[in-house]
Amino acid sequence: MGGISLLSRSAAETQELARRLAARLGGGDVVALAGPLGAGKTCFVQGLCRGLEVAGRVKSPSFALINEYRGRLPVYHFDLYRLAAAEAADIGGEEYLYGPGVSVVEWADRAPGLLPPEHLWVEMAMVPGRETERLIRLLPRGAHFVAAVDGLGGTNDGEGRRRT
Repeated sequence: MGGISLLSRSAAETQELARRLAARLGGGDVVALAGPLGAGKTCFVQGLCRGLEVAGRVKSPSFALINEYRGRLPVYHFDLYRLAAAEAADIGGEEYLYGPGVSVVEWADRAPGLLPPEHLWVEMAMVPGRETERLIRLLPRGAHFVAAVDGLGGTNDGEGRRRT
């Protein structure tokens, strides 16, 4: 299934994209984030949580592995950065991934077998030479996520990417 590529020019634009996406998510949805350190994964999660009406500070759960937030829907925020692939597959997150909330998995590329077949894969990358810009690819896996991504695009930046 196809996806869309968007150019974010700032952390605020990344958060706004995620906030808009959150309005299209429901219980049991899984958003998988991949990209290098500094690509904006936690920033994306912060926007997603704002869109899901989470109050309070949202930060990476690097040491706890999973943070739970209360909002319009529960949010289960995983961070697999410190885990080896074999460990990530054994964290026992099924009760979250198949639960009533929205699961957001940072460093999802470390445990692709953990993800359900239907999820939204989000690839984030820094744009060389442009300190605040990020290229964000939304790759839906399943019809529900195709519909969720449809219409999120912004304007074309002239280089084949849509601006958020």
